[in-house]
Amino acid sequence: MSKNRFFYSRKILFSNLVLSGVIIGFVLSMVLFSCSTAVEPPSAVQAQQESGERGQTPVIDAQGLQDSFRATVERILPTVVQIEIIEIRQGTPQGGGGAAPWFDFFFGEPEDDGSTPTPEFRNPGLGSGVIVRRDGDTYYVLTNDHVVSNADEISVTLDDLREFHGQVVGTDPRRDLALVSFETDEPDILIAPLGDSSQLQVGDWVLAMGSPFGFQSTVTAGIVSATGRMGGPQGNISDFIQTDAAINRGNSGGPLVNLAGEVVGINTWITSQTGGSMGLGFSIPINNARRAIDQFIETGEVEYGWLGVSIPDTSSEVLEELGLSRTLGAMIHNVFRGSPAWEYGLLPGDYVTSVNGARVRTPQELTLLVGDLIAGDDAEFGVIRLGERMTFTVTIGRRDDDQAVLSAQGNLWPGLRIQSLTDAVRRSFSIPSGDDGVVISAVESRTPAADAGLRRGDVITAVNGEDTSDAMDFYRALGAGSGASVRVDYVRNGQPRQTTING
Repeated sequence: MSKNRFFYSRKILFSNLVLSGVIIGFVLSMVLFSCSTAVEPPSAVQAQQESGERGQTPVIDAQGLQDSFRATVERILPTVVQIEIIEIRQGTPQGGGGAAPWFDFFFGEPEDDGSTPTPEFRNPGLGSGVIVRRDGDTYYVLTNDHVVSNADEISVTLDDLREFHGQVVGTDPRRDLALVSFETDEPDILIAPLGDSSQLQVGDWVLAMGSPFGFQSTVTAGIVSATGRMGGPQGNISDFIQTDAAINRGNSGGPLVNLAGEVVGINTWITSQTGGSMGLGFSIPINNARRAIDQFIETGEVEYGWLGVSIPDTSSEVLEELGLSRTLGAMIHNVFRGSPAWEYGLLPGDYVTSVNGARVRTPQELTLLVGDLIAGDDAEFGVIRLGERMTFTVTIGRRDDDQAVLSAQGNLWPGLRIQSLTDAVRRSFSIPSGDDGVVISAVESRTPAADAGLRRGDVITAVNGEDTSDAMDFYRALGAGSGASVRVDYVRNGQPRQTTING
């Protein structure tokens, strides 16, 4: 072979190898690139990848979340109703009806001989509710007491605009709950499933449903902002769910729903400076309403357990003097004579820390726990008395607002509250530095303490001859004399005095 042909063949071979390498490299790069970009979307909402590696970007399945919202609405919204009420009042509504004021001024008011009927006007109201039970042709709607308590006429309108006449089955102003019924033989009316509100956690997605401002079948979304909120309007004792799902007027009585499609709360009130939603809505936990539904249907009212104690908030100074500054619980300031607490040995100054093993953190929690107890049942109370832990078994009574609160006010023993004598308290009550003891911060009317002439601002220096330099001394001496008359030495306006609180 000639030298030229040899070099020519080598050039062709080299060119072919280079070209083949380029083609193979291009194909491989395309295959690898396509594999790296073909990522399937996740099938569920994920806050973090399964591997849990740090610095990894969270993957949110927006379509999955939207599908959850849609499924929840589809399941629950047909069970949500609009409640329209009419309250019939006698007389003339303000700003309307009757003769002009100037007519009466010049011509005098017309004489009423009894033949003219009293004018009547109809005051409308609006709220929401959710269908929670069926018994034959009777359907039961859970709503708020403040929606229907004054209703003379009730109209229940379903999501599909079918309308029925409703009537009140029972109301509970203490928890702002009510049950309304309507009758129909139509078989296609759905019942809302009830969830477990104790499983809610802050950050959980929830939907609020109802008829705000009359816009029926409105759904708003948000999260659980907090749980266990206390201090509702008009003395409502529920431990509320707080949510930022928009709640407005007309939403009252509508359901708060989790993404499992279960009712976990009943929307009841908002905190607002404008009357509109400011992201501070509150719902009654559905667990607080379960027993109420049964009792409404059975008896038309809700029965509460009664212990018979007065448990207002206690100052940090008094708790410190009792050695309780780092202990959660509720302090008994007064006991109703003849109540279950009195009969089974609970005393003023006792600090309740548990009920049937359930921890008590605040006075409001004690009220809730006792209220849910059944009259006639025994309950075990964990108590700290003068630094010593004790247990009392008490047979619970039945709360009767008239008997237990009003007529028994005179039986409230001793009928006063004390406060530690700090520098700030001395200045507030103008108590000189030479007077030592505990100061009376409140005296309940018509109680033994009030009958004994004690007043707010009096400084108690001794009980039954025992010096009371702090709260521990006071409750020790008072407990030793409970059930009988106790002699109280006190100072008022710098003058020593003495009186007897009759047992």
